Formats: sequence, structure tokens, C-alpha cells
Amino acid sequence: MARSLLHTQSVSAVAVARHEWEDGTRRLEAARDDVRRYHELLELLGLIHDELRKRVGGTYTLAELVAAYDEAESWARELLDERSTLPGWPRDLTLVLAAAFDAYQLGALDYAP
Repeated sequence: MARSLLHTQSVSAVAVARHEWEDGTRRLEAARDDVRRYHELLELLGLIHDELRKRVGGTYTLAELVAAYDEAESWARELLDERSTLPGWPRDLTLVLAAAFDAYQLGALDYAP
């Protein structure tokens, strides 16, 4: 019984995170008409995606990715503070973090659209 409850909680956490990630991608794509802003967002996205690859690796499940997402804001903030040349990036942190995880989930062993 306890295992079933843990599985249900894990599935729920994955579903909630995936919804947040997909929303981040939608918000990123909504900025496409503002070329300068869109390219700035893509620059931030690239920095986070590269770091995500280092932290999570190439073999992972969605549950493992959700666990990484739960801890990502602190390392992403530090990363962008060190590497981003864009002023005002903190306002976009949540958006690019979610969009990066949305893209990265495609490589999960248990990914299903």
C-alpha cells in the first residue's frame, strides 16, 4: 500500500512539473515576436541547458529530472549571475529554467508525450 502511495505521489509530482515546464516553453515562444528579447531568452536557456546536462547527465528518468528541478533555482541563479552578460536576467529565471527542463525531458528514459 505504501509503495502505491509513493508511486502516485511521484506521478503527481512529474505531472505538475511537466505542466510548469510546458508553460515555460509557451511563454518563451510567446516572446518570439520581440526578436531581441527572444534571443536574450535563448542565450539564458542555453546556459541553463548546458549546466543541466552536466548535473543530470545523459541517462535519467522524469522523476530524477523533477528532483533536479526542485533544486535548480539556486544553482541556476548562481550560474546566470556568473555567466550571463544580460542585465535583468533575474526576471526571466523561472521562464528559462522551466523551458530548459521542458526541452531536457525529451531525453528521459521514460518520456512519453
